[in-house]
Amino acid sequence: MTINPEILLIILGMAAVTYLTRWLGPFLMSRVNLSKKVEAWLGYLPGTILVSLVLPDLIRSGATGIIAGFASLVAARLSGNLFLALVVGVVTVWAGRSLLG
Repeated sequence: MTINPEILLIILGMAAVTYLTRWLGPFLMSRVNLSKKVEAWLGYLPGTILVSLVLPDLIRSGATGIIAGFASLVAARLSGNLFLALVVGVVTVWAGRSLLG
């Protein structure tokens, strides 16, 4: 097996960029004083990113996916247990696909 130098350079470059962004972001942000409003806004980012990743798949799944997403959201909100919300979502999808075909 031979190693293509161009491919190796691309992989090393991607690794360097990934490492740099993972290091540089926290490094730079540790030197900036953030207002309470900005801190609160940044606190919402993980949730909004998760929704932007999951919502298109739920919509593509049709009624079963939307119902499962809603059921998971309700379970998470009422119980505060994300594992339970995951189980509720999976069971809801399974039941919906079994009943609706």
